[in-house]
Formats: sequence, structure tokens, C-alpha cells
Amino acid sequence: MERYEQWNQSFINGEWVEGESSRTYDILNPYDNSVITSVRLATVQQLHEAFEVANEAQKAWARSSVEERKEVLRKAAEYLQANREAIIDVIVRETGGTLLKANVEFQLAIEILEEALRYADEIQTVREVPSNIEGKVNYIYRLPLGVISSISPFNFPLNLSMRTIAPAIALGNSVVHKPDIQVGLTGGVIIAKAFEHAGLPKGVLNVILTDIEEIGDEMLTNRHARLISFTGSTAVGKHIGEIAGRQLKRVALELGGNSPFVVLSDADVDRAVDAAIFGKFIHQGQICMIINRIIVHESKYNEFVEKFVERAKSLPYGDPRDPHTVIGPLINEKQMEKALRMIEEAKREGITIALEGKRIGNILTPYVFIDADPSSKLAQTELFAPIATIIKAKTDEEAIAIANNTEYGLSSAIFTSDLTKGRELALQIDSGMTHINDQTVNDAPNIPFGGNKASGLGRFGNPWVVEEFTVAKWVSVQTRERTYPF
Repeated sequence: MERYEQWNQSFINGEWVEGESSRTYDILNPYDNSVITSVRLATVQQLHEAFEVANEAQKAWARSSVEERKEVLRKAAEYLQANREAIIDVIVRETGGTLLKANVEFQLAIEILEEALRYADEIQTVREVPSNIEGKVNYIYRLPLGVISSISPFNFPLNLSMRTIAPAIALGNSVVHKPDIQVGLTGGVIIAKAFEHAGLPKGVLNVILTDIEEIGDEMLTNRHARLISFTGSTAVGKHIGEIAGRQLKRVALELGGNSPFVVLSDADVDRAVDAAIFGKFIHQGQICMIINRIIVHESKYNEFVEKFVERAKSLPYGDPRDPHTVIGPLINEKQMEKALRMIEEAKREGITIALEGKRIGNILTPYVFIDADPSSKLAQTELFAPIATIIKAKTDEEAIAIANNTEYGLSSAIFTSDLTKGRELALQIDSGMTHINDQTVNDAPNIPFGGNKASGLGRFGNPWVVEEFTVAKWVSVQTRERTYPF
């Protein structure tokens, strides 16, 4: 695999093409701000072309055999595996993620491809259902939806892009994909190279390296886009939902989170601290599922706070290429400034600070706020930074009520020694996912991944993604002459 400095072109109709904008974008290493590569941005006209070729290519791809689709998926996975070391290096350099994070992300992308093999035959399946009309036979077909418009974020770009692209291709759709330009290599170019290597027909996957200034809402409004798959902020998700609703387009939206981590009165504090440290600080807190609020029963509160702060204080930070590093850089200056503003606002509100972090270049070391009001801005904001917020609950029931005191509902966690009670309480938390005696950052390709409330619409994962990315069609055959009433 060639050096990533050469990976600076969009992939349209099976060809690597230079962007036609007069503007360029430097993709930076967030650790030291060095330039990884410079991209000439694609224009809205090139995006139009991508949708046109995707629409034409999809018609033929929809007629492809199950084995053809599976072979492409297998070869794409083989390409990634064969180039694992180089891809891990790109993930670290481009996202600022640690080696641990990069390996987790890579493995998730592989698992998504492997799971897609299990449902690639869904669009060839025909189901017969009974009829109350004599002589009528009903057949239910599942057909590809068409062109999928895919938009992925900066934090876990490889697997969050693959999460849309692999099932779309497996189910006979075509894709126009726009990764966040900050991580255009990890979120787009690498995936396009894998499917190019795999022999995917031209036009079935198109990857556009550009930004909103160039293309506006074209990813949402293009007439060929049948579904808009977006992972990112709730504010942008609402904008997408509004436009899609007016145009009667489908959406798959995985949006923001404010995930609660609930420590009940009978919890094992040491186990809870272990989980909370990982679930709060992996990838510097830049994950939609990250623990955002730690809610602890008052009987365990002081012990938890003391042990959590000691652990957070000792987390290694620095160059994400160092295998010992836990806290690497935030993705950009905007995210850093947002985190620092939130810290200052929390201080002004009088929220107690138990661990004062510091800024070192693009790295923010862990902060821990305690005794936070559940309704404070700190507790109600998706922080996306290594800032921990700990809240005291008087009872287990109050802890669950506090967990639900948010507009979001993506992931959640409960620590308890009573697993039966844990499962009962899990169903009381209004979120798409709840993990008992674990932290909130969990993913797998065979579970219904998604959120409630302002955290999104739709579910990824097999078999739920099949429903999202296909359309059911009823074909009836009247085998006997039918008598009509007039």
C-alpha cells in the first residue's frame, strides 16, 4: 500500500480524481499539527456526477448474485487485514487516537464486513404469505433501496463509515460517501481502496473529499439519494431530518449522547471505577457513547470519587503512537476551546473540582468535577472531552431518574450486584442501549445499535440494518379466475 501522502483524491465512478475546487484543505495530525496530506476539494458539480453514476451503477449491482457481493466483501476485508499495520498508523496520525483506540476501530470495521456476509442473501429471499382470496398467492420480496447518501464523523471514521457502506453494498445498494474532511483518509480513502481492490464495479461506491462550504446540502437534497445515513451531532441531525422529511427520504441518524453511568447502592466500587475510567477516557472522551455523567449512590459516593480521581490522575498522556499513552490530543482547536469554555463555566457555577487537568499542546489531561447538579449545564452537555462529571444520588430510584434527566438517550450503564434488579432497572432507562456491570462504550455488528430521543432514529446491526437499507415489495399472483362484485 502506497504512502498516505498520496491519498488525497476523491473516488468517483471507479477513478481517483482531483478535486476541481480552487480551495485546498490540509489534513493535520492533531498531536503536532503537522500536515499529513493536502486535498484539493471536490465541487458540488463533482458530487452531482457521483450521484448520477451511483444511480446508474446501482441498477446493475442490484442484479448481482449473492456470491458476487460476498466475494467483494471478503476481498475488501482481506485488503484491510493485509495492510493492517499501515492503516493503524493512519488512524493514529489522522484521528489522534491511541494505538489501543486504533486497533479497536480497525477490528470493528472488520467485524462489520464479516457480519455483512451473513445477510448479503436477504435481497434474494422470497417469502410466501397466505391470502384470504381464493387462488391468490402472495410473495414478499426484499429489494435494494437504491442510492445511499453516507456522512461520517471525525472520531471513529473507519468503522462508522463502514457501518453504512458495507451493509449498503451487501444489500445491492450504491453509496455516495462523504467522510469528515479532517479524517478523509481513514473515513473514506482507505475504504475506497479496499473496495477498489475487491473488484467492486465502478460507481457502486463513490467517496467525496470536500466540505459543506463547497457542497451545501447536496448530500441531503440530491434526487437520487433514497436514504441519508448520518453519524454526528444532534443539531446537524435535526437539520437532516427536517430536509429529509420534506422530501420523504429515509434517514438513519446516530446522534449525540449524554450517557449515564449509574453506580447503585450494592455495586462493587472497584469494578465500577475500572469500567468508568475506561468508558470516560477512551479516545479522550470523543465518542458519542462515552460516559458523560457518573451517578453514584450516596453510600458509595466518597469511596468511588476517591478511587476514580486517583486513577484519572495517573493516566499516561502524550504521543498517541506511544503504546502506553491513554490520553492523546483532541481533534482540533475548536474542540479544545469548547472543552476549556465548559470547564470555566462549570467553575463559575461553583461546581466542585476534584481533579484539575491542564492543557499541554493539543492534549487536555483529565478533569473531574464532583457534586454536580443534575440540571447544570455541565451535566446536560455532551462534553466530547476528558472531563468527568460525578453526581450524587440519595437512592437507587433517584439515580435512575437522574439518568433519564436528559434530552439524549443513546447508551447507559448500571453497576449492581443484583443482576435481576439490574435488568429491571435497565428497562427503565430511556436509551437505546444499557450495559449492566460494564461501561457505556460497546458496539457489535449483530446488535440493534442506535438511540432514543435526541440521540437518533433507526438502528444499525444485523438484522435491523437490513430493514433500514432495503424496501419490501408485495407481488401477488392470482392463480384462479377471481369473481368481482361488479
